[in-house]
Amino acid sequence: MTPPQPTVLIVDDDASVCRSLSRLLRQEGMSTRSFASAEEFLLAPAETWQHPACMVLDLQMPGLNGLELQQRLARHPASCPIVFISGNGTIPATVQAMQQGAVNFLTKPFDSDDLLRAVREALDQHRHRLKTGARVLTVTTRIGSLTDREREVMAWIITGALNKQIAAHLGIVEKTVKVHRARVLEKMQASSVADLVRLCEVADFKSAV
Repeated sequence: MTPPQPTVLIVDDDASVCRSLSRLLRQEGMSTRSFASAEEFLLAPAETWQHPACMVLDLQMPGLNGLELQQRLARHPASCPIVFISGNGTIPATVQAMQQGAVNFLTKPFDSDDLLRAVREALDQHRHRLKTGARVLTVTTRIGSLTDREREVMAWIITGALNKQIAAHLGIVEKTVKVHRARVLEKMQASSVADLVRLCEVADFKSAV
């Protein structure tokens, strides 16, 4: 199956900038969507970006400015990386944008190659974010399939505790711990304790100690 085109969201009140950026990015095999303001973007139907995406965002716009939109999007779980563009960006604004996670900050007029490099870097970041998110969801789902007792046992297994030690901590017999251990490894699809530890780290599952 052919992978979907990456999407670049362009938010700029200058229609000519939107047109030129769309043309440039489409020539590079990317899909684009343009918005004349931050408010227009926020009013658009909400989408969860399940495919690589990034935003090219103007700093100074009437109404909600780029930094304010960036702050709102940072609270959204489906947010994508941002490349800022501006004709009169100040050093404090640039610093704030980068501290808040912007991939790059380009001053108009900027070189097309610089923009393309920044966009590709942003798309690579989002690909990694999507891959990590999918991995976390998979492991979290597996953890959700465990019983309360199995989660208790797993919390001890990943500390390296032996079956008899786990049995003593939980007040159960060692034979029962062995049964739970086998079920935990099976449900978590872990081939070893080391593998189980890595899976728990992905989902930020805490050990018993």
